[in-house]
Amino acid sequence: MPVAPRISVERIAQAYGFIDPVFLDSPQYLSEPISHRLSLDVVLKVETINPIRSFKGRGTDYLLHRLDPHEQGYVCASAGNFGQGLAYAGRKRHRHVTVFAARNANSLKVERMRALGAEVVLAGEDFDEAKAHARARAEATHATFVEDRSLAPIAEGAGTIALELTGMQQRLDAVVVPLGDGALISGIGAWMRDKSPGTKVIGVVADGAPAMDLSWRAHRVVSTATISTIADGIAVREPVAEGLREMENNVDDVVRVTDDEIIDSMRMLLNDAGLVTEPAGAAGLAAAAKLRGELEGQRVSVIVTGGNIAPDDLRRLLF
Repeated sequence: MPVAPRISVERIAQAYGFIDPVFLDSPQYLSEPISHRLSLDVVLKVETINPIRSFKGRGTDYLLHRLDPHEQGYVCASAGNFGQGLAYAGRKRHRHVTVFAARNANSLKVERMRALGAEVVLAGEDFDEAKAHARARAEATHATFVEDRSLAPIAEGAGTIALELTGMQQRLDAVVVPLGDGALISGIGAWMRDKSPGTKVIGVVADGAPAMDLSWRAHRVVSTATISTIADGIAVREPVAEGLREMENNVDDVVRVTDDEIIDSMRMLLNDAGLVTEPAGAAGLAAAAKLRGELEGQRVSVIVTGGNIAPDDLRRLLF
């Protein structure tokens, strides 16, 4: 099945009918303790209660539904969650998946990718170096190189999160989205612009990995020489051009949060909502807390994107 280059609201709606139901209709509810703490109506959208503990299963499952089933395997680079999603979708369809991850990748995510049947290769000092190795492997083996966000179905699958949010009775004033390569915010932004144009779409990057913020503001790809953040899921050094293009008209603002602000929000989610999250998964709440003066009294959805945190990191950051 051919893959169109641009995101389509119609295909987001279509994706909802094809994505594995284990990833759909995730909890979305007003968190009264967090709302009281921040003086906002905070609607949590919890994407951690599924077989891979993150939202990535939506986009990867829809992508493999759309791609030619006769491809000679798939190769990708991942900090861990996208790789898990592709491995899960590939296993279901009996397709070989190879994932390249940085040598210092989250051990829990690496273990889970292998458990789901992926061949995992550790190469490079960070995600972008791992991606270069993945691209080379795909070219050498004639496998399909899958780059998170460069293919529209990934964002369209992620956009089903917004479809579910707009099904709530009360309209949202804003939705706050952790911003990695741009697939999630592009899908959510496209849907919101069409179905709820009054809802602000706000992206969140880590202060130590500002490339997506710099690029969005400059209207061109701006890479950084290094990254330094605990939030591996949004630690982007070299943005994907397609992701920026889709963000152009679908994102209202991008904010930066520090690692300390992320840790505070991880603790808030644990103490006030009983949710264990990885750092990137709590970045949305960190931004909502940072913007509470600007957003005071508004109804704001925070996407809790992932809960894959290694036990050692859990103890170090939360206890």
